[in-house]
Amino acid sequence: MPPDGRTTMDEADPRRAPLRAGLAELALSACDETVSQLLAYLDLLTKWNRAYNLSAVREPSQMVRQHLLDCLAALPALDRHLQDRPARILDVGSGAGLPGVVWALLRAHWRVCCVDAVAKKASFVRQVAAELRCRNLQSEHARVEQLQLPAFDIVVSRAFASLHDFTRLTQRHLAPGGCWVAMKARVHRDEIADLHPNIEVFHVEPLQVPGLEAQRCLVWMRPR
Repeated sequence: MPPDGRTTMDEADPRRAPLRAGLAELALSACDETVSQLLAYLDLLTKWNRAYNLSAVREPSQMVRQHLLDCLAALPALDRHLQDRPARILDVGSGAGLPGVVWALLRAHWRVCCVDAVAKKASFVRQVAAELRCRNLQSEHARVEQLQLPAFDIVVSRAFASLHDFTRLTQRHLAPGGCWVAMKARVHRDEIADLHPNIEVFHVEPLQVPGLEAQRCLVWMRPR
């Protein structure tokens, strides 16, 4: 406890210290306000979970690892690819906003659109954007193949569909020079072989999520 007897922010919320440690391990910087926003997002998710089944992960420390840090682990790779350029990101089958909400909170220069075919999930992300005043976050209730929006620099999915279906359903949303990023536990050769011949897998990037003993990777794809 500090000399004046006040409780520190880390002591006030036991989730804050492991989140801070995970950010440091990933070499990601985040101010206190951003860390508070990430935790406020988990609070909203917990609140909505009481009425809607948005996530099966409900224990606070697991939510930090399996929701926040799992999505944050991909950010350094996206940063290297985009080189600090402004970008339009489409999160397909976003569910409760993972990774879209997390990325939007840390990267204010990205315009992030979360799309989901389930109305309650899209409504939740819309509420998150409003309550956290995240102006670069947009939520759409639609099937991605019916979405009518300008093209995106990055189209991402996190356990949305097979690589074949993911690229097939979203190809028209990819801007020239853009690429797909699939967040996977692992990718099998058969799944890559099933891709359309005009789709190239140019990198499979292993990820290490702080505090999580599980395989993770990013599958980077682009039109040939």
